[in-house]
Amino acid sequence: MTNNKPRVLFLCTGNSCRSQMAEGWAKHLREGDLDAYSAGIVAHGQNPNAIQVMSEAGVDISGQDSKTLQSLLDQGIEFDVVYTVCGHADENCPVFPGRTRVVHQGFDDPPKLAADAATEDEALDHYRRVRDEIRAFVESLPAPASPDAGR
Repeated sequence: MTNNKPRVLFLCTGNSCRSQMAEGWAKHLREGDLDAYSAGIVAHGQNPNAIQVMSEAGVDISGQDSKTLQSLLDQGIEFDVVYTVCGHADENCPVFPGRTRVVHQGFDDPPKLAADAATEDEALDHYRRVRDEIRAFVESLPAPASPDAGR
């Protein structure tokens, strides 16, 4: 089945937290107008705190896989837009062929912020803040034009 919705990739270093949240929000909020993916330069596995705070917001990301960008490229998936959500991914983002647009929108790293938290709830507050910032970003994305538009 051919799908004419634009393919959007959220890319970060380890595909464990920020890019996973962005994929979850995009699938939850923007399913009708884009196909969302996430990946990392490497795959670190999913962050349980990211899963927890997304669940608190009504979005289940527990079934998403932590994967590398290379694994998606090896499947022949092409992207219309790649959003890098951390500085490391932005600095190490490969050049994409063709019409793929790369846009950087960095977010704070919740695990790094939470490392000095005195309590678990204080740690989760960092995840919640970044979760909410990512939601606002995904909501603000323009409805992408169909990849077949203008052809």
